Amino acid sequence: MAMSGGIDSTVAAMLLQDQGYELVGVTYRVYDQISQACMEKEKGCCSVNAIFEAKHMALQMGFEHHILDIRKDFNDLVIRNFIDEYLQGHTPNPCVLCNSTIKWGKLIAMADELGCDYIATGHYARIGQQDGRYFLRKGVDETKDQTYFLWTLTQENLARTIFPLGELTKPEVRQIALERGYEKLSKKSESQEICFIPDNDYRTFLAENVENFAEQYGPGLFVDTSGKRLGEHRGFPNYTIGQRKGLGIALGHPMFVVDIRPGSNEVVLGTREELQGKTFRAKNVNLMKYASLPDGFEVNAKIRYRNRGAQASVYHENDLLRVEFHEGMDSITPGQSAVLYEGPDVVGGGIII
Repeated sequence: MAMSGGIDSTVAAMLLQDQGYELVGVTYRVYDQISQACMEKEKGCCSVNAIFEAKHMALQMGFEHHILDIRKDFNDLVIRNFIDEYLQGHTPNPCVLCNSTIKWGKLIAMADELGCDYIATGHYARIGQQDGRYFLRKGVDETKDQTYFLWTLTQENLARTIFPLGELTKPEVRQIALERGYEKLSKKSESQEICFIPDNDYRTFLAENVENFAEQYGPGLFVDTSGKRLGEHRGFPNYTIGQRKGLGIALGHPMFVVDIRPGSNEVVLGTREELQGKTFRAKNVNLMKYASLPDGFEVNAKIRYRNRGAQASVYHENDLLRVEFHEGMDSITPGQSAVLYEGPDVVGGGIII
């Protein structure tokens, strides 16, 4: 049982015990730099006490608990990728990479070592089965659904995973904690922040973690879509596709970042209409519900976690998938995940290039 010290994984453990499972708790130690703001909010993902809270909960519920120190792997795989992607003008989603390489990879290895049949987490998601294949299905609470972050999970991963909270809403989970006597836990706030950037300030993180960042990735030109010079920016890694605020340039009307050109250190600004696109390609494709897709297969494609998605058709191009929206979509962003749905079911996903 992956335990963060927060309400979701703790209630998930309670529910599994109710169902008769024998549990072994595991908490990851991935990153040590804790911000003051994060401590003040007492957020489970990055509170300095989270590991000890998880261990305390496990012991209170009567099962053993292990701390898995994966700081080096996390730094080498997740943080390094995060930095490299921004330095290529992309906008990465580190939670997606962490789930596949760190959380499931390390957790399954430890489950094998401990003789555990399954792994469980507090994610809001469900698992379906059809024609011998496993696939993700959105959690009942669509406002909390986390399938977008889990599209990289393999058939082997899914076959050994249990999501105890998939059929519950967040208020129901809070109520369970309250009824079991965990009033403080039931009121615990949540973090939507990246765990190693608890103040959501990725620009400062890059400046502090990239050698000679200001010299290597310094000021360049804002240009419009026709190439006209508009002004000077602070360095292309400081911008993301779709950004409107904080550009540091006044043009008399709203302008958005519509393209980033690392080679020339140019940031292209355009109108909302110019921000829209109808097609993109995705790499690192992982299919879930079906072993293969016919060209023209229709899906609902989500290109951001908070994006509702839109109808699109998919086509194969060698190892890539080409996704064509039926109508224009704002802010198609290289580096972000594209997750393809058929109703509540995850058909597959990939990384936008």
